[in-house]
Amino acid sequence: MNVAAAQFPPLLSRPVANTICLFDVDGTLTPARRAVSLEMLALLQQLREKVVIGFVGGSDLVKQQEQLGVNGLNVVDLFDFCFAENGLTAIRLGESLPSNSFIKWLGEEKYKKLASFILHYIADLDIPVKRGTFIEFRNGMINVSPIGRNASIQERHDYEAFDKKANVRRDFVEALKKEFPDYGLTYSIGGQISFDVFPTGWDKTYCLQHVLKEGEGYFKNIHFFGDKTYKGGNDYEIFEDPRTIGHTVTCPEDTIAELKRLFDL
Repeated sequence: MNVAAAQFPPLLSRPVANTICLFDVDGTLTPARRAVSLEMLALLQQLREKVVIGFVGGSDLVKQQEQLGVNGLNVVDLFDFCFAENGLTAIRLGESLPSNSFIKWLGEEKYKKLASFILHYIADLDIPVKRGTFIEFRNGMINVSPIGRNASIQERHDYEAFDKKANVRRDFVEALKKEFPDYGLTYSIGGQISFDVFPTGWDKTYCLQHVLKEGEGYFKNIHFFGDKTYKGGNDYEIFEDPRTIGHTVTCPEDTIAELKRLFDL
């Protein structure tokens, strides 16, 4: 156990028993790709006195640190469970849990075909702006962005508005499904500018295996809070999973209001 976790009651001794709260990051704990507010951090620490808390995000741990570890804080000290890349990178009380790899699962030859198709498709797209980093390779998935992940914050906002009308990401996903029907991949649209590609079953429900191992199935009430809980959104699978109690939120302020209501904070 890390030093920061020691100030809170042990996982199996929190006042609200058998309960864990898991949070999406973008749009739930923070504005998309922006830093968490001090108000949110303070509320999460109050909540942690009552229940076990964790985040589950699609981005890698470095990006989670940028958004959640403000003012020099280490993100792994702020949560009991940290699930980056949907739980492919998993940390419990500061200690790493077993991991897995997208490239080992898919194989180099298949990945090269997939990456080449994606880059050709993006090259032929007629969209207002293209920047850089169109494929971001992660441990448990790849993230694909038609505009490129190097886009500025304003460019991200503009692209999100454009995509709501043009449905570039939706059509891109359909093209990939048609081209690679036997790859066993799932495509999940999330955030403002991109979508994730990962093996079927490696969505956010992947993290639940770690939660359910705790205390031989101690957690009976697994609350999940997310903003993209609609079909095709990257919170959909864990929101709909029968093992969780799903809560749809629209922004961090909505998350705060819901937590205050549910846990009398």
